[in-house]
Amino acid sequence: MNLNSFGGDSGLTDLPPLFFRNADRLRLEGCVAALVQDGMSLAMVSSNDALLDHYGKLLVARLLIESGAEVPYVGTACPKTQWSDPDREWLEAKGTRIQFRASLEQDVAAVDEYRPDLSIGTTPVVQHAKSHAIPGLYFTNLISARPLMGPAGAGSLAQVINGALGNKARFDTMREFFEGVGEGYSAGIWEDTPSDRPDFKKKYAAKMVASAKAEEAIGS
Repeated sequence: MNLNSFGGDSGLTDLPPLFFRNADRLRLEGCVAALVQDGMSLAMVSSNDALLDHYGKLLVARLLIESGAEVPYVGTACPKTQWSDPDREWLEAKGTRIQFRASLEQDVAAVDEYRPDLSIGTTPVVQHAKSHAIPGLYFTNLISARPLMGPAGAGSLAQVINGALGNKARFDTMREFFEGVGEGYSAGIWEDTPSDRPDFKKKYAAKMVASAKAEEAIGS
């Protein structure tokens, strides 16, 4: 298998070389040979979250869909490039919306919009999902670091995802028990029982409006 020019028979032979160093190409060819000939598995491990994001999010989405899952949204911090076009086109044909250069706000909004059975993402996205009784998995240490290719690939991925989905009932119970705790006016650390103060909020809001008007007047 020759990976000197990315694409081979895939119609992408007009793209520039994928590797800057010949040693990198040979190393990857050795990994691919081990997958195909020796029946080994492949996992992606890196201390760089952006690198795992770039090489992982779209790949994991494809594996999930091919395993029978519905994936309505994929958010990635990476830009849209010619290298991601094949995966993007494949995913969009399956009905998946891909958000390149996704912000935290966009990922959180997608969780609220689609209300998935499982959320896979960064820590704040997973925390938001769990606060709404939606099971979540951290992409970097629970998904991308698992074997994704080879004999242990799809089976290993399905195992951890099915395990997380099985916690849905427990999340519902915890949310029902802790409903309202640590939210809104009760958020934070209190020595006494917190109470809502609508008069104070109204007074503070009026003060902020007056301050904004004063700044606008100075600017004009």
